[in-house]
Amino acid sequence: MDILGISALYHDSAACLLRDGEIIAAVQEERFTRLKHDSRMPENAISYCLAEGGLPSAGNLDAAVFYDKPLSKLVRLLDTYTETSPRGLKSFLMAIPAWLKQKAFIPKQVEEILKSRGVAFPKKFYFAEHHVSHAASAFYPSPFEKAAIVTLDGVGEWATTAVGEGEGHNIKLLYENRFPHSIGLLYSTFTYYTGFRVNSGEYKLMGLAPYGEPVYVDRIRDNLVDIREDGSYRLNMKYFGYLDGLTMTTRNFERLFEGLPRRPESPISQKEMDLARSVQAVAEEIIFNTARYARAVTGKPNLCLAGGVALNCVANGKLLASGIFDDIWIQPAAGDAGGALGAAFYVWHQLMGNDRKKPRGGDSMKNALLGPSFKPEKTKSFLDDNGFVYEVVEDEDERAGIVAGHVAEGRVVGLFQGRMEFGPRALCNRSIIADARSRTMQSHLNLATKFRESFRPFAPVVLEEDAAEYFEMNHDSPYMLLVAPVKKERRLPVEKPADQADIRQRVNIPRSDVPAITHVDFSARVQTVNRDQNPFAYSILQKFKAATGCSLVVNTSFNVRGEPIVCTPEDACRCFMRTGMDVLVLDKFILLKNRQPERKEQTDWKEDYVLD
Repeated sequence: MDILGISALYHDSAACLLRDGEIIAAVQEERFTRLKHDSRMPENAISYCLAEGGLPSAGNLDAAVFYDKPLSKLVRLLDTYTETSPRGLKSFLMAIPAWLKQKAFIPKQVEEILKSRGVAFPKKFYFAEHHVSHAASAFYPSPFEKAAIVTLDGVGEWATTAVGEGEGHNIKLLYENRFPHSIGLLYSTFTYYTGFRVNSGEYKLMGLAPYGEPVYVDRIRDNLVDIREDGSYRLNMKYFGYLDGLTMTTRNFERLFEGLPRRPESPISQKEMDLARSVQAVAEEIIFNTARYARAVTGKPNLCLAGGVALNCVANGKLLASGIFDDIWIQPAAGDAGGALGAAFYVWHQLMGNDRKKPRGGDSMKNALLGPSFKPEKTKSFLDDNGFVYEVVEDEDERAGIVAGHVAEGRVVGLFQGRMEFGPRALCNRSIIADARSRTMQSHLNLATKFRESFRPFAPVVLEEDAAEYFEMNHDSPYMLLVAPVKKERRLPVEKPADQADIRQRVNIPRSDVPAITHVDFSARVQTVNRDQNPFAYSILQKFKAATGCSLVVNTSFNVRGEPIVCTPEDACRCFMRTGMDVLVLDKFILLKNRQPERKEQTDWKEDYVLD
């Protein structure tokens, strides 16, 4: 039985295909359209999933499901605008027509997409509740037979936080915090106030936090949010503008924090750093309280997490270390994209009553490698047609050795292999890798390769068996969703006055013997890899270790700021030629930058991407 799951029309649209409970394909629409966080109906993602499943030749599509309930959202919108009238009239006049145009006819839109691909509209079309979709995406692919479930995000229909439990093929939500009281919207408000884009720049706020001090924590607790021991929380809405305005904050918020929001792309001051650190601390307190409540009401020793807030890997690492739960598992596509996957799982298991299969290799996410791959002949044809110079290395082990050698010699390498990752993290199939031992690599990658802010940290990918030699962690992290401290014996002494220096100076101060991945608070967002998860990446690390004694390298996503992760060989070559990358590995094809003919673009390509 084939089930198509769809998430769309808010942000990070995606589609997935589930066949008899197994994930066949899952991908975000942005990867095809090259529009980051694309929210439109995911017709390209749907088309890919159908093709990967061999539809229509493989049979009929049996069911389709949308990841939330638009009519319930409409009720929330109408209730909100009624209560805030007439202040919210302008927002109302913008939101309701857009809702009627996009969300009132979802089955019809899906039917038209399927028809254009030669696939009949299924007899069964479902709408799943938003946080049910998140909960299903967290529990059903997890390695646990039974577990507590926590979902946290901005808002679904009404819920902003949900606590539930899963056992066998059933899930049940037991409690929810409701709009407008939202940890996701609290965090997004500070994202906006510190000058970053909402629903895009929250991870920047998290990365900025270690540069600051928690000086605003009491001000946030005393004025903005009432945090309760039972896991619930309430926001003081006189400080928030998202109910009836077009901005996240009100003048009360600006008076409380003594100023207007930072202008995007303007210099970052100590105030923004301190605000980031403070709201991160408050968010962690809410998350921990919710986790304690979930443990108490479910009695389950393991936890599954999803929702956009579950991508806060700093909080995740601390939550795991806290011991509230014995183990946790986080959906790698925890945001709205993963809702497509969760909705399909919910139909298959909960509504249709099918048992879960015991997953191979820990969980059933297939290491999140669920997107498109490309045949060598197609890649070769593209390279030849466009005059690229390349070497063919058929043997994968030899290819891994070549890559390891380039990285050891200080070169930046783009990795493009196999199926693309599902979710926001590049896990070595669409990655840029480099030598983490270099004292200048973080700055070089930020400024010359990614074209992004200098304060942004980079993550390591490390041999799973060697992770404990570098980090204070005893848990694998295959999806790069946990932050852990760098081991004390690897740290370098840093003079205290340096922590008050300009952010551009502070970021370049070496803090360990792997400085390119060590953040200012001596932490790192870790990806572990073993041979089964990614044989090629594992082999590169083994050979790099043999050559240098170091078992980790920098791993950052294969894109530039404002651009989605590359999907096709064409995307990869374009990014390679525009940036400071030295080497590109397109499956068995290896390209060196200094051997490529010079290419001039007619326009400034950076204008194509909206800064996040």
